[in-house]
Amino acid sequence: MTNRIQTGRYTTENTEDIVVFIIGMRINKRLAIHKWLPVFNAMPGMIKELYTHKEELGFLSMESYFGLKTTAMIQYWRSLESLLAYAKNEKHLTAWKNFNQKVGNNDAVGIYHETYQISKNNYESVFVNMPQYGLGKALKHIPITAGQNSARKRLNVQ
Repeated sequence: MTNRIQTGRYTTENTEDIVVFIIGMRINKRLAIHKWLPVFNAMPGMIKELYTHKEELGFLSMESYFGLKTTAMIQYWRSLESLLAYAKNEKHLTAWKNFNQKVGNNDAVGIYHETYQISKNNYESVFVNMPQYGLGKALKHIPITAGQNSARKRLNVQ
């Protein structure tokens, strides 16, 4: 994987099932730093663990986004079983326990997640003059051929 711009048109193979997991945090009260900073600070350790142990965890890749109040991470996983197993991982369980103890039901900070199971042949991607990014970083990144020149063709839809 590289941040080098790859000129031309690329796609990914869609021959395997994947799981897309979106997780994030929303700062509802900016001045309540003591409430939201511990939540924010719990993520880097988990992200490092995911990248360090990608293969055995079934983690593929992720992208992060930061807004004024909201953060989001789009994660790509090999399977739902891998994602659910990580949810029971010590580092994640510790962060979740700390969140519930320190934050609970106050309105200073919120967290959210969404999980999508996507079957092979039911997703497609295109990247033009981009570094490997998103699915193009998570899965095999391949040049688009004439047989893959439209979303309909990449999805194998007649």
